[in-house]
Amino acid sequence: MRRLDPLVTIFLPLGLAALALPLGAARWSAGSLVLWLVALTCAAVLLRIKQESPSPLEGEGREGGTGQRSPRQAISIASGIHPPPDGTRASAGAVDLPLKGGGATQAVAIAALLALTGSLAGAAALYLLLAQGAAGIAASGLWLGLLGLACLVWRALERASRLADLAKIRVLDLAVPLLFGLWLLYLWQMLTEGFAVPEVLLPPPGRIAAALAAELPVLADDFVQTFIRSMVPGYVIGCGAGFLTGVLVDRVPFLQRGLLPIGNLVSALPIVGIAPIMVMWFGFDWPSKAAVVVVMTFFPMLVNTIAGLGALGRIERDLLRTYAASYGQSLRLARLQAALPFIFNALKVNSTLALIGAIVAEFFGTPIHGMGFRISASVGRMDLPLVWATIAVAALTGSAAYGGIALIERRLTFWHPSFRRAS
Repeated sequence: MRRLDPLVTIFLPLGLAALALPLGAARWSAGSLVLWLVALTCAAVLLRIKQESPSPLEGEGREGGTGQRSPRQAISIASGIHPPPDGTRASAGAVDLPLKGGGATQAVAIAALLALTGSLAGAAALYLLLAQGAAGIAASGLWLGLLGLACLVWRALERASRLADLAKIRVLDLAVPLLFGLWLLYLWQMLTEGFAVPEVLLPPPGRIAAALAAELPVLADDFVQTFIRSMVPGYVIGCGAGFLTGVLVDRVPFLQRGLLPIGNLVSALPIVGIAPIMVMWFGFDWPSKAAVVVVMTFFPMLVNTIAGLGALGRIERDLLRTYAASYGQSLRLARLQAALPFIFNALKVNSTLALIGAIVAEFFGTPIHGMGFRISASVGRMDLPLVWATIAVAALTGSAAYGGIALIERRLTFWHPSFRRAS
């Protein structure tokens, strides 16, 4: 007996119940009703599709539908040679080579397409109802439909992720987290508007996007001040100094006992205590913020560099010693390559730490621009949409910096086991 998809099975009765329950001040219009029926139809068709297509080892060569294989079929499967069906004769030298996973990939692709189509249609239908006045506890049909839609979206994302694994499509690997993020934004918009959450507590994403578009020149100037002038110089100096100090400690081992405790002490200092001191030392402009970033990024790079330079295996060390390689030669030919995963790990961690440090440092004396200044000034004016717009710019900037470093890491450390994907 074919097992039904539990998530789709939950969505269908909830979706039908949403048609009968009250919607507050709104009613089902022609457009919203058609879209919701499209979502229900896609779910009904999806329910008729098997969740998993059998693999070549499971779907071929079964006798009598009992799931048992004959000895001849078991031997042929183990050897990789697929005999012709019983009662037929194979031509000399002919070997049947079926496409591996083709049926499974096609079934998952159809299921993903149906689930995504139904999810998009259902999301549009519910948002039309919200725009027509369906809000509050009285709109029980809206919230029941949203609950059912969450099940359908879950299935759509799961099928898309499965398709990305089967088909090895890089675009799908990027699309799944993007779609999940869009779904979270949709939920945020629906809940904040549907329950009339005050903007002081949590503005809806649409209001934040409007503030971002209206204040784009101001936010661009803040980006230049915080990221280009403050974070980047501090990040380069801090990471560079930590790397060079790590090489020095590796070359002169006794320094490890003196420098590491001091570095650990400096890294434990609270940023709210360092920032005012740096403002007094370097002034109110970007150098004081860059100095805070240097302090925050130095120690992670130092620790990772020391750990990476010591990660070379004993066999490789013995080989270099056999060839009488000098310290510089061993560092250049083997030890730096072995340390690259550790160094890039520090670079990725520091890319977010540096931005956080630069923004927080701007709370303690800064010119009239910068992300930290914008957040502080907007909170004082109760302009919460602009605060969230600034936070969105900072989040996107930090994510882009982290992703860029991760791409470079993949290019330079492709040999590392963490980047090997099972075929």
